[in-house]
Amino acid sequence: MKTYLAKVGEIERGYLLFDASEAPVGRMAVKIANALRGKDKPTYTPHVDTGAFVIVINAEKAVFTGKKDIKKEYQKFTGYRSGLKITTPEKLRESDPARIIKSAVWGMLPHGRLGRAQFRKLRVYAGADYPQTAQKPVKVSMEK
Repeated sequence: MKTYLAKVGEIERGYLLFDASEAPVGRMAVKIANALRGKDKPTYTPHVDTGAFVIVINAEKAVFTGKKDIKKEYQKFTGYRSGLKITTPEKLRESDPARIIKSAVWGMLPHGRLGRAQFRKLRVYAGADYPQTAQKPVKVSMEK
């Protein structure tokens, strides 16, 4: 048997819908990253973007386990001296709830050209409404 390697023209992408209020951020981010990379498909090829488009709703209701809501810190450096900005998930949820999900998923993707292309297929929305209804996304349950 020969090893199957997907070609760019053979890839079939779909749309997957995740609800952020169903599971903790880390567990959901693993499933989202695997869907973006295509690791949940039998046609997965490491050097080709075989993943699906992912839509995440209810990012404002995302939960953490333990005391991470208070103790976890997000760091951003502006590039200037003493330009380190530190924020907690509590404050981030008020200003930009989508960044919580995006930063968790970005940390699980490869940090190169392919990873950036896969990350662009992620759409995160704070509420339950999203504009991609015409694509008829398949809802992914976070049950085991």
